[in-house]
Amino acid sequence: MWSDLPLWPDQASTSAAQVDALYLFLIGLTIFLTALICGLVTFFAVRYRRRGPGDPVPEAIEGNTRLEILWTVIPFCIVMGLFVWSAALYVHLSRPPDGAMQVNVVGKRWMWKLQHLNGRREINELHVPAGSAVELTLTSEDVIHSFYVPAFRVKADVVPGRYTSMWFRATRPGTYHLFCAEYCGTKHSGMGGSVIVMEPAAFQAWLGGDTGESLVEAGTRLFGELGCATCHVDAAADSPSRGPKLAGLWGSEVTLHGGGTVTADEAYVRESILDPTAKITEGYPGVMPTFRGLMNEEQMLQLIAYVKSRGVAESAPPARKEAAQ
Repeated sequence: MWSDLPLWPDQASTSAAQVDALYLFLIGLTIFLTALICGLVTFFAVRYRRRGPGDPVPEAIEGNTRLEILWTVIPFCIVMGLFVWSAALYVHLSRPPDGAMQVNVVGKRWMWKLQHLNGRREINELHVPAGSAVELTLTSEDVIHSFYVPAFRVKADVVPGRYTSMWFRATRPGTYHLFCAEYCGTKHSGMGGSVIVMEPAAFQAWLGGDTGESLVEAGTRLFGELGCATCHVDAAADSPSRGPKLAGLWGSEVTLHGGGTVTADEAYVRESILDPTAKITEGYPGVMPTFRGLMNEEQMLQLIAYVKSRGVAESAPPARKEAAQ
């Protein structure tokens, strides 16, 4: 029904109907309140207008407790209902399910560069299987972009120097528009693409082609080329090293020099590579040099994939354990 409207895109994800329901309720509530207020103003202006100089002036009303309670309680209930509804939907959209398929996305003027875990790369196209949850890890190489797929009702800002994430579960095969929804320069309007939803069997056949290096393999190679193994080791806990060991690091609580802890996640690993002295692990000297300017965002994601592959801490949340496998 709604797809017949030119400004209403298809509902092609499990979240689309939920987003549309909230949006339609807001539109309906706005129309109802606008009509009610305008109608009452018009009615009172006509009904209680002063018709002549001899008409008596109405008595002033000091207050009506019941009426004041009514017009306070009803809007409060409506607003709180909207808050609970929208907050529940926001939490649902911001928490990907366990085992979601991982895809890395790098925004760059003026294109989207995407890479699957097995190394398969795409530019301005994203192939995904129907019926499976897909989690995107997004960052930018230059300015702020925004990854927007209207048919899925999902959008996420893509910010340089930060990792954001979004997820969706496409419901039916097809090709759907992908946009950059944040003005990013002179060719912003051309920074688009397609999300191609395939049947699971067809997707596996497409994904299993010649992919070259996987993310972990590329990260392993980069780890050696940059000389990271000189200080960081994957061996047993009693093996000496000048830097924190990577085995079981992912998702753990890292104790910092000077007090405090931090979770070993994407942001922590990225910061440790680009600004090593920002958060120094307790028990290790702050001697690591910065690698800022020596790698791009795609290589950074490859290194992060390598760190994930070194093992997940036992205390890590289940979603993180599943995603790192």
